[in-house]
Amino acid sequence: MELLYFILCAYGLTSIIVYSHIAKAPREYLSSKSDWLCELFHCSMCTGFWVGVFLCGVNGFTELFTFDYNFTNFLLLGSLSAGTSYLLNAVVDDDGIKIRSNKE
Repeated sequence: MELLYFILCAYGLTSIIVYSHIAKAPREYLSSKSDWLCELFHCSMCTGFWVGVFLCGVNGFTELFTFDYNFTNFLLLGSLSAGTSYLLNAVVDDDGIKIRSNKE
């Protein structure tokens, strides 16, 4: 269950940072400061990685998930967060599950 909680927290936080209206002003301000930050704040995979690293770093302050503090966990949880955030953002949008039709 810990990994599921971690994935859901990572997806939620990543979506808030990349897509939400509430984070629009700070996202635009920081994006104007550098091309790297602009890329970071407009990419769910990029932001997802750093969200995973952040969540790993603060996991001692929550009872939802508990991971040891070591380089490997930071790298693996950042990667897990990046991959699942990207996947979930590719499958789900504001209207629900994205369904493509092959008919045009």
